[in-house]
Amino acid sequence: MPTQARPSTGEQAKQHALAQLRQAILRGEMAPAQRLVENELAEQFGVTRASIRAALIDLEAQGLVERIRNRGSRVRVVTVEEAVAITECRMALEGLCAAKAAVAASDEQLAELTALGTAMTKAVADGEPVTYSELNHELHARVREFSGQRTAVELLERLNAQLVRHRFQLALRPGRPQQSLNEHLAMIETIRARDPQAAEAAVRAHLGSVIEALRD
Repeated sequence: MPTQARPSTGEQAKQHALAQLRQAILRGEMAPAQRLVENELAEQFGVTRASIRAALIDLEAQGLVERIRNRGSRVRVVTVEEAVAITECRMALEGLCAAKAAVAASDEQLAELTALGTAMTKAVADGEPVTYSELNHELHARVREFSGQRTAVELLERLNAQLVRHRFQLALRPGRPQQSLNEHLAMIETIRARDPQAAEAAVRAHLGSVIEALRD
């Protein structure tokens, strides 16, 4: 059977453009302050300008795109000051998720966190900062998922999307993965110990360290 053609208009087209644009920004394929030209994007993704415009409005609401008066849209620039403020919010929400996960996680889920810690340790030992950064992101995502705190998870997904570029820059900074690894292993241990207060404290200590690194 022939492959079904991708819709060029309507809600499906907008969702296609939205997903592609979001991933391009999150992967760093579109740099901060890069102009987003509707005609070019419509041609690139095979959709109408209206679909692109609707996708850009959604991305603006998510904090990934900004619209400049009389100049169109561009990838939003997140300053260090904003990154620090976002991380301070993460500290409260991720601390809550870690505390919840320490109580709610199953034995199988705790084993998954342990496996992630082992993989992170190997990535640092092998000098693979990009792999470490991806595992770091995965660990935080799993803790949020295991917490069962859906409201916090939704808020954190929006906040974290704005920090992708800063996260990768920190991961590539010499010595940072080694320091970060110990903080993440402490998070895993306190959750495995089913100690919600210690788990929250470990996350807060880790994100406090992130704030210090961002300000350096």
